[in-house]
Amino acid sequence: MSEGSSLPIHAVLPELKAAMRDGPNAVLIAPPGAGKTTAVAPALLEDDWCSGEILLLSPRRVAARAAAERMAAMLGEKPGETVGYLTRLDSKRSAKTRITVLTEAIFLNRIVADPELPGVSAVLFDEAHERHLDSDFGLALALETQGVLREDLRLLVMSATLDGERFAGLMRGDRLRTPVIESEGRSFPLRIEWLGSSGVDRFEDSMADAVVTAWRAETGDILAFLPGVREIERVRERLADRLRGALILPLHGQVDPAGQRAAIRRDPEGRRRIVLATAIAETSLTLDGVTVVVDGGLSRRAEYDRAAGGNRLVTVQASQASATQRAGRAARQAPGVAYRLWAEAAHLGRPAFEPSEIATSDLTPLVLTLAKWGESDAANLQWLDPPPAASLSTARDELRALGALDDDGRITPRGEAMAALPLDPASAAMVLFGSMHGEGERAARLVLLLQERGLGGRGEDLEVRLSRWKAERGGRAEASRKLAARWAKAAEKLTEGARRSVPPLAVILAAGRPGFVAKCRDGSGEEWLAANGRGYRLDPTSPGARAQYCVIGDAQGSAQGARITAAAPFEESDLREWLGDRIEFHRTLRWTGDRVEARREERLGALVLSRGPDPAPDIDAVQALLVEKALEKLGEGRGELLPPDLLARARFAGIGGLSPEALRQSADLWLAPLLAGRRDLGVGKGKLVDALLGMLDWNERQRLDEAAPREFASPAGTHHAIDYTGQDAPAVEVRVQALYGLDSHPMIGRTPLLLKLTSPAGRPVQATRDLPAFWRGSWADVRKDMKGRYPKHRWPEKPWAEVASLKTKNAFDRSG
Repeated sequence: MSEGSSLPIHAVLPELKAAMRDGPNAVLIAPPGAGKTTAVAPALLEDDWCSGEILLLSPRRVAARAAAERMAAMLGEKPGETVGYLTRLDSKRSAKTRITVLTEAIFLNRIVADPELPGVSAVLFDEAHERHLDSDFGLALALETQGVLREDLRLLVMSATLDGERFAGLMRGDRLRTPVIESEGRSFPLRIEWLGSSGVDRFEDSMADAVVTAWRAETGDILAFLPGVREIERVRERLADRLRGALILPLHGQVDPAGQRAAIRRDPEGRRRIVLATAIAETSLTLDGVTVVVDGGLSRRAEYDRAAGGNRLVTVQASQASATQRAGRAARQAPGVAYRLWAEAAHLGRPAFEPSEIATSDLTPLVLTLAKWGESDAANLQWLDPPPAASLSTARDELRALGALDDDGRITPRGEAMAALPLDPASAAMVLFGSMHGEGERAARLVLLLQERGLGGRGEDLEVRLSRWKAERGGRAEASRKLAARWAKAAEKLTEGARRSVPPLAVILAAGRPGFVAKCRDGSGEEWLAANGRGYRLDPTSPGARAQYCVIGDAQGSAQGARITAAAPFEESDLREWLGDRIEFHRTLRWTGDRVEARREERLGALVLSRGPDPAPDIDAVQALLVEKALEKLGEGRGELLPPDLLARARFAGIGGLSPEALRQSADLWLAPLLAGRRDLGVGKGKLVDALLGMLDWNERQRLDEAAPREFASPAGTHHAIDYTGQDAPAVEVRVQALYGLDSHPMIGRTPLLLKLTSPAGRPVQATRDLPAFWRGSWADVRKDMKGRYPKHRWPEKPWAEVASLKTKNAFDRSG
């Protein structure tokens, strides 16, 4: 324990141990390098209350294994004795193990499988400030267990930042005392060098330049932070050319355990190292000998894309808190220096902290686990930040599509089987489906291939990558195959029933990702549409571009046109054989502008598998659409269908039964019968008028004819339709000669009829609402003009005293 006694955390261990003796919960704030990860758990083992196992939760597999190995070394033992670890691909434990370092996801599976946590005395949440979803969820479930089943269970949250009071407030509840204990940490001088950014060079080139600069200016080992494996490999290639003979080591989740140990420990031969790492080295790990950090300033994180129904990797600026953590790696064991690939003036423009995963992640695993736990409402648990309601709703929809939840949100037997596997719901659905058809191990390998980057190499074709992985040798490949076999064996115990023929790989993939069945929609194989309605793009040179259908296993990019990075192609015949129960028949009706077009479609989600004319559409639906379109015209005041003159007469007469609103409400009575059996609105005017008049009773019909007569009878015996539709209504067009002998103005009720007077040729002469005044006024000028234009007609000085006639003078004289 000599190494442990020199750690800064040692100064507060007595206070921490006293707090854990007196109450079940505590929060420890200790900066990087204080030693909390390796010193706290062994110290707690010495207390009387700790008769069982201590679970130390670590956010990453590499950190879990490294912490266990360091604690074991401090005790003079090997991993698997007093201190063991448990990760997905590797574990070392025995009957002697008292401290188990495990990943947060494995703890979740354990507490859900047995909420009482028998044999466990304490759970320690390390690096809780990183706010991983599994950590937040695990803490919520552990608090539930503590409050309901295990009052003696100790919970300790360990954070490297000053948000410990938030955790303490969460853990106190109504009655629990939760002290916050703070460690000073080890303080070595740290120098910051701001390199700025050219904005022109590629990121990998700028990072390689910065590492070379640090290599030549400094003396210690170098730790360089990059966002992902691709950037690590590119920078590694550049440095290999420029720093020949330098020991350049990658550190990320795909590196095998031996390679990870080499990156964490000093070189046995004393050579300087350059460690190229992802955020995996940001916290938890201490890299011996590192006194120089080169920070590229970027982070890559998974964000849930609701439009796609899955996670996508995004590269963003690292937060200020993350930059502080990274820089601190250089001054853990000695004075250090951190080179930053951005300008000092731009530092405050970065986000203060990384967002919590619960705000950006896929919540289907959380919702299924809650249902398994017996809790349908996430709000009933204690959260530092509650899960977003929209994400919870999306997760429930996806779980219902997988058959894991019923319509009321309760877990189904299929959901129980899915929750029993240590997998996310989509992956569990694949393995269970494969197991039902004798392909459990193949399905489990497919799941691992999608989760463990690098297995089987690169390329979009998952079948090819599976074949390559099968032939791969090495510890990681073999450990992955063994894990797949364990999953398959577990699934076999959960499934039963008749087996059919061996399903294609794409069908296994679709069992967990039904929304990602996709259809090619162009000739090049580049543009694809998925059943979830989202568009994707595929490299047209990919072998999969020749397929008509595929199931997308992974895609990266923006919500519109994400690039397919993994897929399994398949034929339409396989789709119909294996996914036939998901195919739905849709009858659609479309208004072409003048008629209803009936179509019949086969659909898988948003995918149209086939379409054609519907020979027997729903006649009621056709009729309803025709009524809708007819009423639209009614609302727009257009006269293609309804007789505007009749409606205008009714409006003038105040007949409410023929108002647009009344006609819309009674359309089923007067309009629908006229459209029965039709595909268009070509109903005869006579039928429409009869139907509308049929809506009026005898009194209303009488009032309509009296208050708004259809015609005006002139003194000459001619009949003229009265226009009630214009702004100047009521109006009538009539030859002025037909009004001779009339010395009073015609009225429609109390409204003067607008007389639009015309010449014998039908040309407008004048309009008036006061005929007597016209005769005695402007008629003299009109008469003079008319006599010149139409000399054969009569144009008397006093027309009101003449006999009305449209005849010429000669014809009139002969008739007299």
